[in-house]
Amino acid sequence: MAEQQIAVQGTLDDLGTPLSQATFVVVDLETTGARAAGAGITEIGAVKVRGGEVVGEFATLVNPGVPIPPSITLLTGITHAMVAPAPPIEAVLPAFLEFAGLDTGTVLVAHNAPFDVGFLRAACAEHGHAWPVGAPVVDTVPLARRLVTRDEVPNHKLHTLAVFFGVPDRPTHRALDDARATVGVLHGLFERLGAFGVDTVEELRSFRSAPTSAQRGKRHLAEGVPDAPGVYVFTDAKGDTLYVGKSRSLRRRVRSYFTAAETRGRIREMIALVEGVTPIVCATELEAEVRELRMIAGRKPPYNRRSRNPERVSWLKLTAEAFPRLSVVRAVRDDGAPYVGPFRSARDAELARDALHHAFPLRQCTHRFGPGRPVSACVLFELGRCGAPCEGRESPDDYGRHAAAARDAMTGDATAVVAAVTGHITELSAQLRFEEAATHRDRLAAFLTGAARAQRLTALAATGRLVAARRAGADWEVHVVRHGRLANSGVMTPASDPAAFVAALVATAETVEPGAGPAPRAAAQETECVLRWLDSPGVRLIEVGAPWTCPVNGAEKYRELTDWDRAAGAFPR
Repeated sequence: MAEQQIAVQGTLDDLGTPLSQATFVVVDLETTGARAAGAGITEIGAVKVRGGEVVGEFATLVNPGVPIPPSITLLTGITHAMVAPAPPIEAVLPAFLEFAGLDTGTVLVAHNAPFDVGFLRAACAEHGHAWPVGAPVVDTVPLARRLVTRDEVPNHKLHTLAVFFGVPDRPTHRALDDARATVGVLHGLFERLGAFGVDTVEELRSFRSAPTSAQRGKRHLAEGVPDAPGVYVFTDAKGDTLYVGKSRSLRRRVRSYFTAAETRGRIREMIALVEGVTPIVCATELEAEVRELRMIAGRKPPYNRRSRNPERVSWLKLTAEAFPRLSVVRAVRDDGAPYVGPFRSARDAELARDALHHAFPLRQCTHRFGPGRPVSACVLFELGRCGAPCEGRESPDDYGRHAAAARDAMTGDATAVVAAVTGHITELSAQLRFEEAATHRDRLAAFLTGAARAQRLTALAATGRLVAARRAGADWEVHVVRHGRLANSGVMTPASDPAAFVAALVATAETVEPGAGPAPRAAAQETECVLRWLDSPGVRLIEVGAPWTCPVNGAEKYRELTDWDRAAGAFPR
């Protein structure tokens, strides 16, 4: 995993689809009203353009199935007699969707796009047509407001802009005429976008404001950045690290910081200080993700907001003493105690502790009981807020059975906690005490989330060596993991001898000694990254040095009782 730099000249095309190569479908609708609910479409007009040339047009009247208000007829000239023989929208939609080709990457353009797209989406939903997920849409109204000032035009209406840009097709409130006029306006706006460094569809969609002078003046820093997965480091004039990031394409990502696509105020502020960019090519995306985490934790760059302090997490442990108790701590130690976590906050750890206290009679005080220290000295006991049978009411051996049950729930079988808390939730719900039930629900979710994470981390940390591979095109990504830490990465080509390649990768991997606890040899975030990769489709295990297992009745068995989608992203980037 040695750092390396490869000098490859980048181009604008690496940022995405160049505007000159993209296909745009400019659409305009005429309707019977301003809202899709209760109104109908009377006409659809669309023009398909690519590279500044018209490649197709689509136009049809539509029978709206509802009366056309006189005011609409006066505005558009469309009458009942004109739409009576026209096909209904359910007959027109399939032809329009095929023409538009939105599921193939075509960009939909409209002047006041929410209006036109709202009617089209409503029609699709009503008549059983799926609107393409993530279909790119460009609205020429806000785009014009950013590019054409009020000193140049009194307003940003379609007719005003068509006159300003000298468009030969002027809008007439008829669908095809207005779509043609919008095409002319779009091309006029494209001419202005070039001055702002917007050259691709991706930059166009994210364009909010012009790049700063610092962004424009420092684009040369992105030259020579390779098109490969890896980590990039922005540095200032003294060579100090300002920001660390990762990308599957270093060239594309670094270049984007110096264009209008980068709109974050904090990052624009950083670009003004940047004097250098160091790309670190990695063999795989997983290696890049792990290296980024390590560098952020080690260097703590001022412009990285997340992952700077991986040590600032919370764990829940069952203390190793005569009368064990649950304690929220900041680190895992080699003390033989069971741990649950890590949690994103001490509050989450406290919720998990409450769930365990509900299931097991463990003491909640910090007193050390012994000779001359009777249980009556415990304030919590005197107030009736602790039901734990401590010294004076139960022997250490008897109390130890409760502690052992809690330990088993934390590290192995979570059934007892689930049964106790869900049973109480059911009772509270039956009594219409829903707020209290929700509190216990959150406690159970916190415990299961932390326990599942700890059990997964512990299982991988206990595995001395694991080698896994995943196909990446014609090649294979191969990773060596030791005790939960990524020890080596490589890409095996079809020409390689698999046995020899794996043997060499293992032989040159980082030496990682075993330790105690859920994540002893790597930050929890890193081991989580490795686990996510191992869980991804297509991963094959090549070698496992020791059994890699999680408890059958562990917390993961009850993932439906947690907000698992949120919990899985325990370390947001």
